[in-house]
Order: sequence, then C-alpha cells, then structure tokens
Amino acid sequence: MKILVAIKQIPRRDATPQIDESGRWNPDEQSEFETNEPDAFALEEALQLKDRHGGEVVVLSAGPERVAQSIREALSLGADRGIHIVCDDLAGLDTLGLAGRLAEAARRESPDLILTGLQSDDLGLGQTGVVMAELLDIPHATIIMQVEAGDGRVRVKRELESGWFQWIELPLPALLTIQSGIAKLRYASLMGIKKARTKEIRKIEAAELAAPPPPSVTLHRVFPPQSRKSTQIIGGPPAEAAAKLVEKLRSEVRAI
Repeated sequence: MKILVAIKQIPRRDATPQIDESGRWNPDEQSEFETNEPDAFALEEALQLKDRHGGEVVVLSAGPERVAQSIREALSLGADRGIHIVCDDLAGLDTLGLAGRLAEAARRESPDLILTGLQSDDLGLGQTGVVMAELLDIPHATIIMQVEAGDGRVRVKRELESGWFQWIELPLPALLTIQSGIAKLRYASLMGIKKARTKEIRKIEAAELAAPPPPSVTLHRVFPPQSRKSTQIIGGPPAEAAAKLVEKLRSEVRAI
C-alpha cells in the first residue's frame, strides 16, 4: 500500500506575531516554524498502517525552502521519501489554489490512500483535504478516529457530534482527514535521524504543475485578541437564579 501524507509547515504556536503599524502580518517573517500538529497525527496513522500492512509512506508539502526541514523530520520518523512543491506564494493562495497543487503532485504518485490532518493550526479552515479529494475525484471521509485497511477498501470510524460515532467503508484510492489525538505520536530515534539524511526529497517547482492559476488572496489586517472582563448580576429567588446561571454556563460560556 502506498500512502501519501500531506503536511503543512506553520509558524510556531507559541510565537508572537509581529504586526506592523498598518495591521499587516507576514508569516514568512517569523523566525521559527514547525509542522502542523494535526498533520503529525495523519503521519502517525500512516506509519502505523505501514507497520501493519507494509508498503510505502510518502510525505508531500508545499512552501519555500524551509519546508524541507519539516519533510526531513517526517522522514526521520519513518516516512520513506518526500516531495517538496517549491513555492513562495502560499500567502496569496486560497484553499483551491493550494489543494490544486497538492492534488496534481499526488496524481503523479497514484497513491492508494491519502491522509491529511483535520485542519491547520494557523488558519483552521479544514478544507484542503476535502478539496484535494474532489479534484482527484476519489471518495473521502473526515474527522477519522480509526482506520482498518484491507482488500482494496478501508473501514473508518468518524467522530460526530454529542459523543456519537459512525463507521463507514470506502473503496481505494481514498482520502481521509485524521482527527488530532487519534494515537500517541512517536519520537524520532537516532537511527531514524541518520537514515533521514539519505532519503530522497524530490523537488517540484510550482510552475511545473498543471494546476489552474489560483485566485489571489490578500490579508488586509490582523487584530490581536482583546482581553475583556464583565460582571453579570443574576437576581431573583435562589432556584430561579440557579436555573439562569446553569443556562448561561451551558449556552454562553459552554462550560457544562
């Protein structure tokens, strides 16, 4: 089984965005980047499937030269090789533009299974995997908690709302977006780090891909979160006040 895992490199979650006087923020000016954590769970699921069924795990990512570091980290964890779509215009791509490039690169590999994280920690749109599947015209399922593969099909467990789950079966090839926390992430061994230095990372220039020209996206302004405090006095008889408090905790604060 050939499994392709799409990963994204994002600014470190604990980094403070440098916003200029006009409210603009350029992520590429951040000094530190890391692999998107939801994508790390997709990679872990791919590696576990490889451990059980054999095959090959290929890591795919798009971005500037620094993205090679995230690909190399995936190789040190056990992925077999990487594909780097070299481009410096990610900030101007919408979901369709990025998914188009990833889908075209994936089409050349003809994988049996494509895995992505549920969403990215920087934008949180949760759309790239689904759009990739539509462009590739393959079945897909989202919010996956468990994967069972065999006989040209996958049986997956999806997380629904209110503690409900759903089991569905899909023919291969297929694409799955993996829920964070599906498994315990592994650490790279010293041997894995050494082997990663010799594993292939194939570079593809974005201009080589036959994806349609993406629409232009412009980030006009970034607003830091505002810290606000407010006090509400709930009056009335104790029983009535308690009922109002419970309702506010449930519907507004969502603490219960």
